[in-house]
Amino acid sequence: MNKKIIYTAIAIIFLIGGIIGFNFYQKIFSQAVTKNGAIYIKSDDTFDRLKKQLSNYIDKPENFIWVAEKKKFTKPKGGKYILKKGMSLNDVVNLLRSGNQTPIKLSFNNQDSLEKLAGRIAQQIETDSISLIKVMRENDFLVKNSFNQKNALGMYIPNSYEFYWNTSAEKFRNKMLTEYNRFWSSLRLEKAKKLNLTKKEVTTLASIVQKETAQKSERPIVAGLYLNRLRDGWPLQADPTVIYAIKQLKGQDFVVKRVLNKDLKIKSPYNTYQNTGLPPSLIAMPDVSSIDAVLNFKKHNYFYMCASVDKIGFHDFANSLAQHNRNAAKYQRWITQRGINR
Repeated sequence: MNKKIIYTAIAIIFLIGGIIGFNFYQKIFSQAVTKNGAIYIKSDDTFDRLKKQLSNYIDKPENFIWVAEKKKFTKPKGGKYILKKGMSLNDVVNLLRSGNQTPIKLSFNNQDSLEKLAGRIAQQIETDSISLIKVMRENDFLVKNSFNQKNALGMYIPNSYEFYWNTSAEKFRNKMLTEYNRFWSSLRLEKAKKLNLTKKEVTTLASIVQKETAQKSERPIVAGLYLNRLRDGWPLQADPTVIYAIKQLKGQDFVVKRVLNKDLKIKSPYNTYQNTGLPPSLIAMPDVSSIDAVLNFKKHNYFYMCASVDKIGFHDFANSLAQHNRNAAKYQRWITQRGINR
């Protein structure tokens, strides 16, 4: 009788143990993630904030905390992590503990200032725009790499790049320097040398081309026109440089729809009506098509250009002042008829 009681007790203990063990197994190894998705863990995130994010993908996020404690996972590692439907809590803990995050595709297009660029980048990675601006303007870094406060924007080539979401501001800047040096391959440098221009001068001219026309097909023609003027010692007489000078005086948000005759007399090193040669630095961030348009300019005899009224968005080109004056008069009549005075 005593043996039966003992055997029964042992059986009950094993049964209870089995049930507990099965429950533990279920908590740890059964499917827990209910849908595909991504979570973004900040560098200073706590388990409570992590638990809140996981609640969008796991029915019982408190079980995640329990499994993490059992596996001695105490500190989340920052980054972007991909969760897949059907993953167990064991899988999730192992993923987050390993720090095996998924890179993001970071991209930016033409930004007119470092401040705007920093704002654009801060929307895509963890670091904030203030931290980005600080490292972008760090004088020791700029001097070491032959940049200054005026031309630092030229170090950032518009494109898509692969980064980890929790990349620091400093690591972002340093990688962009690496990408800049990679972009300026020996082939591009050789083409710049044939133009008797440094890579920063190419970027400066490309920034004017960028602002002059949005038509990529037209950019090599515009670049060739400005190179003709530089070659013969003519002032560039580029309206975008005048607009840049106006904005330096009036503020970046000042809208200029029409360049007036009085604007051409503004005293500024960026006013290419008053000064020959290139301005001191780029006036905007040129994209790759504008840089390559300078390096692969189209040869022609044009020295003048004017916005076209017959093909909006494009320009009429001329190799004589008489022809240009006719084109300009036509444009002035067109813009006046539409009441565009500034």
